[in-house]
Amino acid sequence: MRIISGTHKGRLIKPPTNFKARPTTDIAREGLFNILANRYDFEELTIADLFGGTGAISYEFASRGVKEVYCIELHALHFKFIKETAKAFGFENIKVYRNDALNAIEKLPKKHFDLIFADPPFDMTGKEDLIYKILNSGILNNGTLILEHGERENFQHVEGYQDVRKYGKVNFAFFKETIK
Repeated sequence: MRIISGTHKGRLIKPPTNFKARPTTDIAREGLFNILANRYDFEELTIADLFGGTGAISYEFASRGVKEVYCIELHALHFKFIKETAKAFGFENIKVYRNDALNAIEKLPKKHFDLIFADPPFDMTGKEDLIYKILNSGILNNGTLILEHGERENFQHVEGYQDVRKYGKVNFAFFKETIK
């Protein structure tokens, strides 16, 4: 696993062998970030990375110069790895929090995030509830939620749905905050 672009392009990410996270593949991350590069000026963005896992998404955003990344990870080993890797890479724009992503949503600052990336376990139930919780929490600043999910799931019926992009078995569903 490596950082695709930015100041740390090519830098390897080497989680321990006992890691239980399913990292987003390099090909899928590259595809996602190509889409985002055409839509956003990274230097202007504030990001929340829910279910941080290896931290690869957070590192990719940080390498591209985003203002701030809140990376949320519950698993102690994963949290420690992300925190240590962000420090070793000199990513001062990454803030790592050990918390359950569902609980963290309620504690994150309101109207703060331009993008929220959520990569829950593929076998997690209740992803539709997760989408609604994020979109109705008030933490997005007229922003976008990107949900990474498996190929057999479909969220086109969910309010705020915009698009899905597929990279092998990895899908990214895009949702726009519905302002009420």
